[in-house]
Amino acid sequence: MTDSRRQGCLIIIGGGEDRDPKGRRTILREVARKIHGGKLVLATVASHQPEGYFDEYETAFGDLDIGELVELYVEDRCEAGDRDKLLVLDDAAGIFFSGGDQLRITSQIGDSGIEAKVRALFDRGGVIAGTSAGASVMSDVMLVRGTSAETHRIGDLHMAPGLGLIRDVIIDQHFAERGRFGRLIGAVAHNPRILGIGIDEDTAALVEGDRFEVIGSGAVYVVDGAGVTHSNVAEADLDRVLSMHGVRVHVLGTGDRFDLRERKPIPARE
Repeated sequence: MTDSRRQGCLIIIGGGEDRDPKGRRTILREVARKIHGGKLVLATVASHQPEGYFDEYETAFGDLDIGELVELYVEDRCEAGDRDKLLVLDDAAGIFFSGGDQLRITSQIGDSGIEAKVRALFDRGGVIAGTSAGASVMSDVMLVRGTSAETHRIGDLHMAPGLGLIRDVIIDQHFAERGRFGRLIGAVAHNPRILGIGIDEDTAALVEGDRFEVIGSGAVYVVDGAGVTHSNVAEADLDRVLSMHGVRVHVLGTGDRFDLRERKPIPARE
């Protein structure tokens, strides 16, 4: 869950959001609406080769009432405290983390001046958006690697600390498109206290307070392990197939909401 003292909004995107200037751009329109014509910082930190990202998003946001779009990139961790890079975030209404490698985000800006500025932005009511790797990094524990499109095996999962903007969940992206259901269940098996949230491409979970709403063209899957009655995750050999009984799965479409505190879905408003 998010901290109840915070007033900001998280827009957690499963990757592949519509960026075609002639398309609907549902998610980017929501980002623009939430920042009310303010400044948006495009953080391309997750990419080893960020060239082209800014131009593509500048075109995609071109007519969506963004006051200013500026890029923030950190080549190496030593730059994460640079005065000029920190100043970029001072008057921002939102920050948008692009895709790439989520470990690049945490390793380059974790516990740095930039991370402190991101948290300050969130605390003052700003918008934190992230797509693909930028989505995974928002939770306190993030998925880093794991086999897609096949049944999960116990040893085939790697996790690491994330930025912790939302707690007690773990996020996976490109969910249906890359067949990541097995590895999300595997992540929940490690600690059923957390909720697994899988987000399809061109789909986002819009988190405000202790609830989120689904927007976009795909689905959001919530894996709840609170009622699990059996799991072999701590007992079997690493190459064994995961066995877990009593898992609950919710599939949410556009307009559906989910109460993170109560762990219950809320149907779309009529």
